[in-house]
Amino acid sequence: MRIAVLSDIHGNVQAMESVMTDVIEQGCEHVFCLGDLVLAGPQPLEIMEYVTSQENWTVIQGNTDKMLANFGQDVMDFLEAQYPVMANAALADANLLSEEYKAYLANLSPQLSLDVEGCPVLLVHGSPRANNEDILPAMPLEEIEEIIAGTTEKLIFCGHTHIPCGYQTSSGQTVVNVGSVGRPMTEKPLACYVVADFEQGDFEIKHRFVPYDYKTAAKIMSSRDFIGSDRIADLILNPVERHV
Repeated sequence: MRIAVLSDIHGNVQAMESVMTDVIEQGCEHVFCLGDLVLAGPQPLEIMEYVTSQENWTVIQGNTDKMLANFGQDVMDFLEAQYPVMANAALADANLLSEEYKAYLANLSPQLSLDVEGCPVLLVHGSPRANNEDILPAMPLEEIEEIIAGTTEKLIFCGHTHIPCGYQTSSGQTVVNVGSVGRPMTEKPLACYVVADFEQGDFEIKHRFVPYDYKTAAKIMSSRDFIGSDRIADLILNPVERHV
């Protein structure tokens, strides 16, 4: 069975369209989505409409999905203290999303343990411990093993950092960060996801890097009506950091 695993769409329709074209060309039968569907992206409503209409997707909740589902003064204060532009973006998205979409985000599972063709798989957004914990390239293997301690799944998929990477632990577990569709943190702004092949309890993983019309995405982002939207647009064009 061939499955596409993607994360961190962040309302980027142009990236999503290019990735899904590639997903179809790769012959994937199902999609695992690790969350962060819309916050601080160009076209949140269009992405919510698309994702909620898909029948062959399994979606879990990202940290920004939880923020929007529970949006209120506490969330606003938290973001304003650390990432003022993201606070403006969250307010703008919260005002756009219907109650039905917010309920959809609220009801997503924070993580899922699945059996895929005899292979135990764990889907998380950040890490098994927290939806906002980073799993990044070049981390000490001992730290990765501490982060996943207590899990038993053979394969763990995560996102959140927007940076693809992978680890093979001494316990025989594999940890794969699938990168980001909508705001990839790679040298070139290429949408990133994973194609995973499963057969008789084993698997093969490949990151896919997909060109997309990031200039149009940035133009739409900069036209959104909140202070700082132009700075987020710059991150789509020049992916040097996740937050502003």
